[in-house]
Amino acid sequence: MYVMLLGAPGAGKGTQAHVLAEKLDLAHVASGDLFRDNLKQGTELGLLAKSYMDRGVLVPDEVTIAMVKERLAKPDCQQGAILDGFPRTIEQARALDDALKEMDKKIDKVLSIDVSEQELIRRLSGRWICRNCQASFHESSRPPKKAGACDECGGELYQRADDTVETARKRLDVYNEQTAPLIDYYGQAGVLVDINGEQDIELVLSDLLSVLQR
Repeated sequence: MYVMLLGAPGAGKGTQAHVLAEKLDLAHVASGDLFRDNLKQGTELGLLAKSYMDRGVLVPDEVTIAMVKERLAKPDCQQGAILDGFPRTIEQARALDDALKEMDKKIDKVLSIDVSEQELIRRLSGRWICRNCQASFHESSRPPKKAGACDECGGELYQRADDTVETARKRLDVYNEQTAPLIDYYGQAGVLVDINGEQDIELVLSDLLSVLQR
């Protein structure tokens, strides 16, 4: 069973992918991990990707696809895998379909974790970090007992540039432009299932599992 999780930044797909992989005994294939592992190990693909990154240009789709294909060929992926963070564009999705077809595999289910833009912005913004111990707080879901001070050590809290409303909106704009079209792409392929991502984490997981265990 080869499953893909779709969802905007803040939808919680990374968290759910990790738990699903454990519960279903499937490999968790995260695009971010693939890049880090290939770069760390200095593989041929890692060095090729680095050559583009060093020049400040995007790594071509064919390099990323090659990493995914190589990963899916490993023994722990033979019974299936949870794909997380890839593909991000229609072009990547088509290339992935072709690569899987060569391996006599296909995407069985695409689970789209749906969360409203208002909720996504709330989740993505409002995080504050302690300068001393790096403890994390959130204005709505985990506010500090005293504004501006860490509950753990009393240190000063600050907000990273990535955790502002403005940055959250920019991240969602990129997602809506590049990745959201995949919802229609996989819907037309008949493998898409929508999941309510605004429930408690446990309920989202329960819905995901019920779809995959049918």
